[in-house]
Amino acid sequence: MGGRLAAVMSVLALLFWGVPPVAEGVPGDGALVGAPTLTLVELGSAGPLQFYGQTGTTTLTFPVPPGLTPATLNATFELPVFLRSAVITVVQDQRTIAQLELPLVPRGPVQIPLAGADVDDNAVTVTIHSYLLPLEGYCLDPTNPLRLVDGSISFTGTESVPSAVADFLPPVLRTLTIAIPRNPSQAESDAAVRVGTAVAARYRAQNTGIAVTALADDESMPAIESAPLERQVVIREGPDSGLSLQGGPGVPVLTISGPAAELINQTRLLASDLLRVAVSSEAVVGALRGSPQLPGDTTTLRELGEPGVTAESLSPQVIVGIDQTRLGRSARGIRVHLMGSYTPVPENIGAQVVVRTGGETIDRWASDADGRIDRWVDIPDRLLQRFTSLEVAVDITGNTGRCGEFQPITLTIDGESVVQSSPANPPVPAGFQSLPQAMMPRVEIGLGAERFADTARAVSIMAGLQRLSALPIDTAVVDLQQAIDGGNAAVLIAADGWDRDDIALPVSSADEELTVEAVNAAGEPVTLRIEPAVGFASLQTVFDDDRTLLIATSNGAPRQLDQLLRWLDDDPQRWSRLDGNAVISAPGRAPAVVPTAPVEQAPSDTGGEPAWLLWVGAAVVVVAGVGAASLFVRRARGAKGG
Repeated sequence: MGGRLAAVMSVLALLFWGVPPVAEGVPGDGALVGAPTLTLVELGSAGPLQFYGQTGTTTLTFPVPPGLTPATLNATFELPVFLRSAVITVVQDQRTIAQLELPLVPRGPVQIPLAGADVDDNAVTVTIHSYLLPLEGYCLDPTNPLRLVDGSISFTGTESVPSAVADFLPPVLRTLTIAIPRNPSQAESDAAVRVGTAVAARYRAQNTGIAVTALADDESMPAIESAPLERQVVIREGPDSGLSLQGGPGVPVLTISGPAAELINQTRLLASDLLRVAVSSEAVVGALRGSPQLPGDTTTLRELGEPGVTAESLSPQVIVGIDQTRLGRSARGIRVHLMGSYTPVPENIGAQVVVRTGGETIDRWASDADGRIDRWVDIPDRLLQRFTSLEVAVDITGNTGRCGEFQPITLTIDGESVVQSSPANPPVPAGFQSLPQAMMPRVEIGLGAERFADTARAVSIMAGLQRLSALPIDTAVVDLQQAIDGGNAAVLIAADGWDRDDIALPVSSADEELTVEAVNAAGEPVTLRIEPAVGFASLQTVFDDDRTLLIATSNGAPRQLDQLLRWLDDDPQRWSRLDGNAVISAPGRAPAVVPTAPVEQAPSDTGGEPAWLLWVGAAVVVVAGVGAASLFVRRARGAKGG
């Protein structure tokens, strides 16, 4: 009976609450019709809101587009077990905006009012408190928090139409479309890549969609107006330099124009702090700096974006992030001078400070009476990643009371803790985890003869790399041959195939053979012969002559390369999860990653070949059809001898 009643109540709650659909709206004079509901992910907030212990607190900050007002925070709550009551309050500047009691069910929808919250500089910051009271005789599980998942913000009002260049990019941007001529010049391609990269950097947490479209020779504006929270940019080489808003009465289009020598500089305004002072419908930019200032071999956690962290619990733990993209280079020999403190524990309680990374303990020491942390910790190179999480915890043992009534410990790591590192050559780690830091601060993009398609591919690749980086990446578009011969870090786009013998790829193809370097336990290359040939596309990382290259290519299947890039764009986590030194894609199969290091052999029933190689074989069978594929796997060394 109880389960049936709970089910009925859940259905009624969903019917009553719901989530307001996104209103696409129709452009109008001065405003866009429709008040949207935006997920917290779209607003740049990752992960659920979590509240630990009897009294939990978290701060939520989200952007607010001009003309809109936040109305409600919508979410699904998940409660710990054995509760007597659960209350949530929302506070801003010592004002209580909302207070509500959650129903005592394991999971359900909640709508938290935000009316009255002040918007400051197109953003709202509120503090959310939770108060949990367990049933008599029960204790709260310290590892099981109250969670608010699948969060979204509902707005009221209408989005304002930008009237100045400074207002063109809104606080929340779903999609940017970059329009260039069907046969763009090198300067136009360069400007398009710079705009896409700058917007990806500005909206890094929001994962704004960035697309490239073609203008006909007689067109100066896109045929379709922008939808709410979307923007369009037109890039054209011409005699007049500047940025201007054109069109309307809905959202205008931003046109960026200028001679080849000036066009690039005009695009830099979108990534500059000067954008906010461009308060008219037109602006012309002078010389702007393209690359950020980078820290040296000795810096601090604060300069790396970690101003200091604090945690309070019976066994507190804080996470300090070492982001190689903030260093602007690949690093090795990283050591941190941890400075901080923790609450001293009484003599009848045992305690130690533990430092972990990558699931391994790399240092530990017994607590002392003054609770001071002053210790150098070395991070092994083999555990380094693009973003390395250094976990610092105080572990205690002893009688802490029935429900942990022992006074909680406060652990603090100061932002002035020193970080030392050395440049890594070759990069540490290798492969995709070395990107983009091994290419920073400036990367060349080499385009082939298919200029428009390669520009769109370059925008997709650089936007993906920029979302991985906490600092902006400076780009320069050149011809493919110039990028190959230039000796600088580069993205090379050879969509139809790779024919350079002097730069060996981890995965290469010739005629009907696909060759993979060092993928088995012995580190020997493997050859896969495909009959008939199947179109493969790949992104591959190569360290060549003291520089890092990212090569986008295929074996005569450029459309498969486009599909691989779309797959990466579809999920904001896919770029960050890439490991190994190559990702390959075949029709009808999910892409597979080729590892950078030798891997263990598969069980004997697979013939000892790597699992990813069997994936390729399966892909060939699926595509070629019944009876159309004949696979021969052999050592490359033996193939050459035969």
